[in-house]
Amino acid sequence: MKLDPTVMRTMGKQDFRVLAAVESGMKNHSLVPIALVNSIANLRHGGTNKILSSLLRDKLLSHDQSCGYDGYRLTNCGYDILALWGLKSRGIIAGWAIRLVLEKRVTFMSP
Repeated sequence: MKLDPTVMRTMGKQDFRVLAAVESGMKNHSLVPIALVNSIANLRHGGTNKILSSLLRDKLLSHDQSCGYDGYRLTNCGYDILALWGLKSRGIIAGWAIRLVLEKRVTFMSP
């Protein structure tokens, strides 16, 4: 899957907190349970399930139930978005743009 950094436009601080919580939970677990994500993210008004579903929709997380509980793991795009957010918050990068390269084709007609 190709990285789409425009996903970051719709994400808020709480979304990145949940992404970081899943990443830190993956240090000890292959699949991070929802209760652990709730305790690590420590959001004020809850809402972790809503944020998890939006991150699943953007394919930054993957959901698996093979171990007997609902578990989440970061995808490669999730790692990349988290790294871009870290660079942006430190001021190393200010923005990004999609480069468009157009080829100019010239046809010559012989007389």
